[in-house]
Order: sequence, then structure tokens, then C-alpha cells
Amino acid sequence: MSLIPSFFGNRRGSSSGAWDPFSALDAFDPFRDFSINFPSSGENSAFVNTRIDWKETPEAHVFKADLPGLKKEEVKVEVEDDRVLQISGERRVEKEDKDDTWHRVERSSGKFVRRFRLPENARMDEIKAGMENGVLTVTVPKAEVKKPDVKAIEIAG
Repeated sequence: MSLIPSFFGNRRGSSSGAWDPFSALDAFDPFRDFSINFPSSGENSAFVNTRIDWKETPEAHVFKADLPGLKKEEVKVEVEDDRVLQISGERRVEKEDKDDTWHRVERSSGKFVRRFRLPENARMDEIKAGMENGVLTVTVPKAEVKKPDVKAIEIAG
């Protein structure tokens, strides 16, 4: 009898009849009712999960995405009315020639969409985007925080 559960074999029970505490996990599926469109066959899901950095400076919110091999025409940056920044794009699968023999396919392809809710201080009308060496940079300037006017009140008495 093993104290370490088998992740590759049948976990519902062992031939020795010993209770397997991990067998209950088979019935629990947190993604059972979660619908998501996975890439169709021939697409690699690595590109679907494009990583984007978001940093805040005193002047702006800056988003950076590594999109190697994509042209700026293949990437869309959009802003919705409710302060949602959407970055999307697609890398198409390379066309196969009948005479080619593929030994390995590691470059990712497919569509990606990332959405970010921008804070109240984002200046939606001044957003700029640029792409250089496969890195997309989106800069969202911040509105200046108006300092409240403080007026001293003399205490009578």
C-alpha cells in the first residue's frame, strides 16, 4: 500500500481496499460549467495566454506585451466607454507545403484577447500605443489629482 497517491492510475480505490483520500477529488470539477473557446486544432494555446505587464508611474499606467513576430497591423488596441482597455491580435498558422516535413512545431499561434479595467484617474482621450521589436507599449496618462483647497478657520472664543 502506497502513502503517495497515483496521479496516473486509478485513484478510486486500491486493490487492498484501503481508503484513498484523493478519490473524492475526481468528482469535483471547478471548470465543469465554465465555457471557454479553446483554440481549434492546429493552434498552440501558449499564444492564447499572452502575458502583459501593467505598471503605474506617477504620470501614467503603462502596459507592455511581448508579441514576437506580430506586425502592428495584426494587433488591435481598443478602449470601451466604461474604461476597459482591450488588447487583441492573432498569429496565423504557417501554411503547410505538401513537400515539407515538419520535425517540430513550437511557435505558438492563435488569437488572444486581454481586457483591463482602467482606474478612475485614466485619461481616456490621451491613450497612446506603439510597437517596437515585438513589444507593444500602451501608455494611459493619469489625470492630475486635484489637491483639496484647505482653508484655515479661526476659532472664536
